[in-house]
Amino acid sequence: MDDWVQWLREHLGWVLLAALLALTGAWWWQTRPVSRGPGVLAAEDPIQTDPPSPKSWTYRKHRITSLAGFEIQARVLSTERYRFDRASELSPVDFALGWGPMSDSKVLAAFSIQQRDRWFFWRASKLPIDEEAVITHSANMHMIPATEALGKRLLAVRPGEVVKLQGQLVRADSQDGWHWVSSLTRGDSGDGSCEVVWVERVSVVGQ
Repeated sequence: MDDWVQWLREHLGWVLLAALLALTGAWWWQTRPVSRGPGVLAAEDPIQTDPPSPKSWTYRKHRITSLAGFEIQARVLSTERYRFDRASELSPVDFALGWGPMSDSKVLAAFSIQQRDRWFFWRASKLPIDEEAVITHSANMHMIPATEALGKRLLAVRPGEVVKLQGQLVRADSQDGWHWVSSLTRGDSGDGSCEVVWVERVSVVGQ
């Protein structure tokens, strides 16, 4: 036992490094992008309806108010986890989603897509479709899982997968005055253009 303790003390740095590499590799494997061939994978536009009842409720010390019912089937262009910003109390992950032409690998090959600071950014040296089509067929959406189980399922979603999300577009208000309000149109861009989605169901199409 003494020899084992001595060995561990002498090699602790390497042991920790190996553990870190193993965890990093496991995370990469679980979140690696799914390769897709050409063709539209999610043809339909998102569906937005009148708010269901009840219209408001409390969640993690925030008042959540329903603005619209919402359903979308879309290709996941990118995902980004958040742990330390103000909104992470509610939303652990954002999805950049694409539908229609923005779910086609042939179109997406021209784009560089990134997420940061709760924003979704795209670049293309030459647009394969017009800019309006890009704006109206892609969006950054903040996911608020209605349950812990849904939160785990959302965190397991990989870029390239086609997901079906059902829930509500909402407004969140805290007692300190902070608020977060969903966009209610797919044609906007810039500040306030992201959807804040209260997720009640999530599934990966084909699984």
